[in-house]
Amino acid sequence: MKENGEDERLIDLKERAAEFPHSPGVYIMRDSFSRVIYVGKAVDLRKRVSSYFIGVKDIKTRFLVQRISSLEFIVTANEYEALVLENNLIKQWTPRYNVNLKDGKSYPVIRITADEFPRVFRTRRIVRDGSEYFGPYPDTRSVDRYLELIERLFPLRKCKGKLKKRDTPCLYYHIGRCKAPCVGKISREDYAKEVDRVRKLLSGATEELIAELKGEMEQAAAELKFEKAASLRDSIAAVVSVEEGQQVQDFQEEARDYLAVATAGRFASFAVLQMRGGKLVGRELYGNVSPQDEGELLLDFLLQYYTLDHRPPEMLYLSHQVNTALLGEFFAAQGWVETAVEVPAEGRHRSIVRMAEENASMDALKRQKATANLPALEELRIVLGLTVLPRRIEGFDIAHLAGKHTVASLVSFYNGNPDKRNYRSFNIRSLKGEIDDFQAMREALARRYTRVLNEGLPRPDLVVIDGGKGQLNAALEILTGLGLDEIGVIGLAKKNEEIFLPDRSDPVSLPETAEALKVLQAVRDESHRFATSLSRRQRTSDIRLGRLTGIPGIGERRAAALIKEFGGIDGLASASYDELRDKARLPEAVAERVIAEFSAKKQDKGD
Repeated sequence: MKENGEDERLIDLKERAAEFPHSPGVYIMRDSFSRVIYVGKAVDLRKRVSSYFIGVKDIKTRFLVQRISSLEFIVTANEYEALVLENNLIKQWTPRYNVNLKDGKSYPVIRITADEFPRVFRTRRIVRDGSEYFGPYPDTRSVDRYLELIERLFPLRKCKGKLKKRDTPCLYYHIGRCKAPCVGKISREDYAKEVDRVRKLLSGATEELIAELKGEMEQAAAELKFEKAASLRDSIAAVVSVEEGQQVQDFQEEARDYLAVATAGRFASFAVLQMRGGKLVGRELYGNVSPQDEGELLLDFLLQYYTLDHRPPEMLYLSHQVNTALLGEFFAAQGWVETAVEVPAEGRHRSIVRMAEENASMDALKRQKATANLPALEELRIVLGLTVLPRRIEGFDIAHLAGKHTVASLVSFYNGNPDKRNYRSFNIRSLKGEIDDFQAMREALARRYTRVLNEGLPRPDLVVIDGGKGQLNAALEILTGLGLDEIGVIGLAKKNEEIFLPDRSDPVSLPETAEALKVLQAVRDESHRFATSLSRRQRTSDIRLGRLTGIPGIGERRAAALIKEFGGIDGLASASYDELRDKARLPEAVAERVIAEFSAKKQDKGD
């Protein structure tokens, strides 16, 4: 008899996958509401789909499998047809766990219309009417900067639609923002020349543009047209200013895109860096949740990112190897035979790909931190035998320096991510200079959970102690004494990453890739970092106090008050005699000793 509904569902899915043919094709996964949640391609449908239900899977795959309710397939003649069909179905259904470009932003572009007297303006909509488009621009300030410069240097018409003849020019002509082709103030040839200059500016051909403007400026100066020459000089300076605003530049003119993928848990992010005319002109980020590996993810992304309205440039540099034969066949079918693909191993191209990888990685981590890591917490609940999902985890660690400045840290995690508003620290009072990590742990937990009980504060679902069996037993002693037996508690030892559980003599070890272990490590490492920073801060404060308490007439309390009053040792060292006497209320003799102490130190440094 099957144990439960979950077992029945998985067994049914395995049986269904075993019925798939050993043929290339596309497989379709649906949830309990019959919604398509994933579309994949395979050379062998049966082997590929069956693999989802065999062996231990990473968190991305487990997250998908938990939501599969039914399976379907479509057989194709070969792998390339499967690739094309998969791409079309993804665009049609936009499944949740496939790469979905709608997760990215729609960036503005600059459009030059195909009119006899073209207009130049910002848009997010591509119209295939012969217009030219420049961009996209992820930084909208770049669009504003370009349009402002174009309006000032190359005043083209603003009126919408086709140009209509007028008897008198509009206001834009009178304020110098339009050449008024509507009343014949500029010829078609001269207007086209201005439009061509706009193209050069937007395409990065600024050297040629600047050379043209310099030639006109010199000619105007030779003809004694100094006002026009000054205007052209200002135009050149403006173009140079925009050119210098580019933060990344090299000397290769070919158009290039650098594409990278990075994952964090079940999250995948893609970064695209666009190089045009030797300059970095844009960065785009897209995010998704997907069970695929990085190479498969990147291939699917490429198939959806480039379209007939958004053709690939001459060179694509990638972070991971993809099936270049399939990609090349797909590009050739679209007429993009001039595009080359490479995964650089070193050199400048590798450096820029690495930059794209860093952008993708930061985006994936940011999205992971902003979302509850529920699959990892569920795994943690099962491994530790907890009765509830450990949404709220509190971690403790002890730090000291040879028995001095003993402190305990408390860090709080909610839904698998740090909750810094609920961090706490404890100066350990019961040791009196002795070294006893077990007693320090008892004091920290006793103070924390006595307050939790007295003030009715939320209780954690799990407590993580940095240490082994001894530290764990110290924590259990306190929690049991306070009647908080329902709170789960474990110890995590740094050596071999062993997990110590109550009522079990042998530690538990999890695979390094286990998401449950990563959550525990994050809590343990953060509690250690926080405790170490607290202890270091106290040691620094002690050094400062020691310097002052060596002056006759200044004890620890007065030294602390002086540091607080003047904002630290440096502020105190620069204080005048009157400030020490009047502001800090020091006796005259003590104020003189302080001045003498810091004056001597300054002389020593000068020597």
